[in-house]
Amino acid sequence: MLSDFPAMPVLAVTDLPRARRFYEDTLGLSPGEDAPDGVVYRAGGVDLLVYPSSYAGTNKATAVGFQLPQDAFDTEVARLRDLGVAFQEFEMEGLTWHDGVAEMEGMRSVWFADPDGNIINVGTATASGG
Repeated sequence: MLSDFPAMPVLAVTDLPRARRFYEDTLGLSPGEDAPDGVVYRAGGVDLLVYPSSYAGTNKATAVGFQLPQDAFDTEVARLRDLGVAFQEFEMEGLTWHDGVAEMEGMRSVWFADPDGNIINVGTATASGG
């Protein structure tokens, strides 16, 4: 069954060198093995493939999310802001916004886009879930 095997998020980009600068310099991911026409990053024990495609940025939903412990969230959000990342806000029932940070039922999250428009989420688990 597929549940027995690891899944890999895959993000399409139009310009791989530009994407590498964003994922490595802005997000702080370290490149792992090169993939055919792409690069694999390792984050929290999960592989993430970034590869060039003419369909880059066409997904309007969250493409990948990073789950942080509550005590690391503010530091990471501040670091991303310092690097010029602009957080997105949108309407969703139950969310309240404070300076680009969404809050709902004990969790906090930010959303932003990579240079190709892929939407990335950085969030916390609920206060009771760690």
